[in-house]
Amino acid sequence: MNRAALVVGLSLLLAGAVRAEQADPILAENTLAKLTLADYEAELSRLPVALRGDFATDVKRITALLNKLLIAKTLAAHARKAGIERDPLVQRRLVLEADRVLASLEVQRIEEAAGVDFDGKASQFMIKARELYLVDRAKYRTGEQVTASHILFDTKSRSADSALAAAREARAKLLAGADFSTLAKELSDDPSAKSNGGHLDWFSAEQMDPAFAATALSLKNVGDISEPVRSSFGYHLIRLEGRRPAAQKTFDEVKVQIMADLRKRYIDEQRELKINAIRNDPDMKVNQSALDALVQHVDPELFNPVMPPPAK
Repeated sequence: MNRAALVVGLSLLLAGAVRAEQADPILAENTLAKLTLADYEAELSRLPVALRGDFATDVKRITALLNKLLIAKTLAAHARKAGIERDPLVQRRLVLEADRVLASLEVQRIEEAAGVDFDGKASQFMIKARELYLVDRAKYRTGEQVTASHILFDTKSRSADSALAAAREARAKLLAGADFSTLAKELSDDPSAKSNGGHLDWFSAEQMDPAFAATALSLKNVGDISEPVRSSFGYHLIRLEGRRPAAQKTFDEVKVQIMADLRKRYIDEQRELKINAIRNDPDMKVNQSALDALVQHVDPELFNPVMPPPAK
C-alpha cells in the first residue's frame, strides 16, 4: 500500500466490521482525517438510485471513491489548519456551495414528486398515450429488416487495395463451398466474429452504415453473398440470413415506450413550472444601479489602438 498516496486497500473497506459497535464506523483514517461509513453513504447518494446497487458490487469503484474522499478530507484539513476558511470570501463561497447542493436536492424532490403524481394518474395518461399512437402511427412503424452475417477486412491495419484483394479471395473460397461462419472466425477483423461467426441480429437501414445496409437489403435470397462492399470500417462480404417486411407495431408493443416518454415530459414540465415561477416572481426586486456597476466599461481604443504609419 502506498501510504503517501493515501491508497485505501480492501482491508480498510472492512474496517467497519472491526468497529461494528460504533454508530458511524471509520472506514479509513490518517493523522488529519477520518472517513466514515456516513461519508461514503452521503457521497453514494449523489448517484441515481438505479446505479447505487451496481456501484456497490465493484471493489475497484468503491476503493477509488474512498481514495477520492479521503484525499479531499485531508486537503480540507490542511486548509483549515492554514486558516483558509476564515477568509470572508471563502466563507461566502462555502455558503453558495451549500445553496447549490440544497437547490439540486430540491430539484430532485420536485422531480420525484412529479413522478409519483404521474404514476398516480397512469390510467389517464394511458388514454393520452393511445391518442398519440393513433395520431402518429407512422412513428411506430418498422422498416424492412434483415439478418445477415459478414466478414470485415478493415482498412486501418492494411491498405484499401489489400483489404479489397483479401475480400475477393475470401469470396472465391465461399463460392467454392467454404463455411461462412468458420471463415469469419478465421479472417474477420470484427472482434465479435470470433464468438458469433460474423452473425448480425435483425437490423433496418438506419441502424447500419449506409453502404453496408444498402447492400444487405439488396440481397434477394437467403444465402446470397455480396460482392465486397466498402463501408466506413473497411470492406465487407455479406451473406443474407433472413428478411422481415415492414410492419406496423401495435399499441401494446409501444405503450411502455410512449408512457415513458410522457412521464419524462411531465416531470420536465413540472420542474420548469417551479423554476419559471422563480424567474417570473412578481415580487422580485432588482437593484439596477448595482447591476450596472458590475459591468466593466473599457475604452475601446485600448482594444483598437491607432497604429503608427509604416516606416518609409
